[in-house]
Amino acid sequence: MSRRVKRPLAKSRVPGERPKGGPKDARQKSARPKRTRPEGRGAAERFGGERGQGVRPGKPPRAAAPRDTAPFIEPPAKPEPAPLPTKVQTVAVTADEANMRVDRFLEARFPSLSFSHIQRIVRKGELRVNGKRADSKDRLDEGDTVRIPPLKLDTPKVATRLSEAETRIRDDLQKMVLFEDADVMVLNKPAGLAVQGGSGLSRHIDGMLEVMRDAKGQRPRLVHRLDRETAGCLLVAKTRFAATALTGAFRHRSARKIYWALVAGVPKPKQGRISTYLAKEENEEDSIMRIAAHGDEGASHAVTYYAVVETSAQKLAWVSLKPVTGRTHQLRAHMAHINHAIVGDPKYFNKENWQLPGGLQKRLHLLARRIVIPHPRGGVIDVSAPLPPHMLQSWNLLGLEADRFDPIENAPEE
Repeated sequence: MSRRVKRPLAKSRVPGERPKGGPKDARQKSARPKRTRPEGRGAAERFGGERGQGVRPGKPPRAAAPRDTAPFIEPPAKPEPAPLPTKVQTVAVTADEANMRVDRFLEARFPSLSFSHIQRIVRKGELRVNGKRADSKDRLDEGDTVRIPPLKLDTPKVATRLSEAETRIRDDLQKMVLFEDADVMVLNKPAGLAVQGGSGLSRHIDGMLEVMRDAKGQRPRLVHRLDRETAGCLLVAKTRFAATALTGAFRHRSARKIYWALVAGVPKPKQGRISTYLAKEENEEDSIMRIAAHGDEGASHAVTYYAVVETSAQKLAWVSLKPVTGRTHQLRAHMAHINHAIVGDPKYFNKENWQLPGGLQKRLHLLARRIVIPHPRGGVIDVSAPLPPHMLQSWNLLGLEADRFDPIENAPEE
C-alpha cells in the first residue's frame, strides 16, 4: 500500500510583495543591467540615407507646480544686431576679427544677411578689401579696411500658402532629394540646372529654395556649388547652425567628394595625382581656368586624385576623381591638362579631329557621385547620386558596369 505524502501548499503572495530568493538570485538580479529606452532614433537610423528620418522628439516634461518664492523679474532685452548700412562705408578689421574669412566677417557683422546674399555681394565685386576686389574665401588681417556697399535686407517672408507655380517648384525639389533631416538636405541636381542666378538665368536652385521657408521665415542655404552642367550631390543647410558647421567642414577639408567622368583616351598611369596652380583667365565672351605658375596673380594651388575604373576600346575611359581642393572648374581643367579632357566639355575639350562615338550625347559627362561629410549634430552623412540620363545612356552603350568597385576609395585625403 503506497503512502501519500502531503506537500504544503504554496503560500499566496501578497500583491506588491517581492518574492524571496537566495543569494544567487540576488546576485543575478543585481548584475543584470537596467535597460533604458532611448528617447529618439539612433544615429544609424537618423543618417542612414532615408528621407524624413530625424530625431523623434520625446514627450515634454511635466510642468512643476508654481511656487510663491521670488517675484518675477523681466530678463534684460537682447542687444539689437548692427543696422545694415544704407550707404557705402569703410570699416577696419579688429583684433578679434583677424584671420576671419570675408564671408564670415560679413555674417558676424550683419547676422540678418543670408548666406546667398553675402555670396552675391562678394561675387559681384561690390565688397573691397584694402581697395582690391576680394574673394569670399580670403582671410582678413587686423587693420585691413573693408569697403561695404549699401545693404538692403528684404522683409522676412512668412510661410504662407503656396501658389500653383510655387507648389510645382516645391514638388520638383522634393523629387531631387537624396537625403533630408531637420538640418541638412542633399539634392540630386540635374545637369543643366544652375545652382545660383546669373546673366539670363531665371531658374536656379538658390531661387527655388525660396518656396521652402519655414514658419519663422528662414530658408535653406547653399553650402557649396556645382557647375551648371555638372549633375549630382548638392549639399544644402536647412538651418543657420547647420550652414556654419558644414561650411567649417569644407574649410577644414573634412568633406570628401567623389566625381565620375567619361574622358577621351585612357590616362597613364591608371591612377595618379594632379597638382597644379590655377588662375582665372577672362575674355570678352567667357572665362576659363588656366594652368598657372606659382606666384602668378590670382593663382591658387589645386590637387586632384584620379583612378581609371573601366575603359572602352582604349578610346574612352570611365574615371573616378577625388578633388582635395575645391577650385573653380578644377576637375575639368586638370583632365584637359593631362590631355584627357572630359567628354562633352564645351570649354576645356582640346582634342583635335576627335569624333564623339555614335549614340553619345554631346553633353558634359561629369557627375558629383558621392559626398561624405560630418553631420552637424553627430554622425556622418554619406550620400551617392545615380548617373544622370545622358551618362546612363553612354554607360549602357559602352557596356560599362556602374556597380564596379571604385578604386578612388583608396586615394589619400591630402
